[in-house]
Amino acid sequence: MSSIAPAVAQDVAQALGERGVKMLDAPVSGGEPKAIDGTLSIMVGGDREAFDQVNDVLAAMGSSVVHVGDIGAGNTTKLANQVIVALNIAAVSEALVLAQKAGVAPGAVVEAIRGGLAGSAVLEAKAPMMLAHEFKPGFRINLHIKDLNNAMDTSEDIGAPLPLTAAVLDVLRLLDAEDHGEEDHSGLVQYYEALAGTRLESS
Repeated sequence: MSSIAPAVAQDVAQALGERGVKMLDAPVSGGEPKAIDGTLSIMVGGDREAFDQVNDVLAAMGSSVVHVGDIGAGNTTKLANQVIVALNIAAVSEALVLAQKAGVAPGAVVEAIRGGLAGSAVLEAKAPMMLAHEFKPGFRINLHIKDLNNAMDTSEDIGAPLPLTAAVLDVLRLLDAEDHGEEDHSGLVQYYEALAGTRLESS
């Protein structure tokens, strides 16, 4: 259930298969809060029969358990998830710092846009942390760096460039170098605050 490179999952599965052991790659999304309450999203790659055998076990940990393809597909799906989450956090950060700098309360902006197309699980979960400057980790910056590194390696292997992901990865690496690596990835907002010379205020 680790988030690893898809090619690594395939190599491990092949080695296990040579010993008669079936493997599924089943990384998760939802962070610590959803792990605690058993509502993770679980994305599973591997043999469908093996998936059917353990589906009940996975369902005890997650509210969403989806078989997405052959071995490695679970981690490919997780990489796609992490790209979307990272870019969404960056977009929320940019937008709220823009509002703050323009003299509009970021908290009011969140309230105004949450019901429209800009609304998202990231906005709901991470904007309050940004506004409170409370970056106790649900998912740490250094772990997101690991996942995006895997995404970049995979993108290079298959020829699918990820220019926006590369840009956000550079920001996360900078924050890690400045001793923010153990903070929640919502702490990415601190980069934009520093650029703009401002600090988010909740009202």
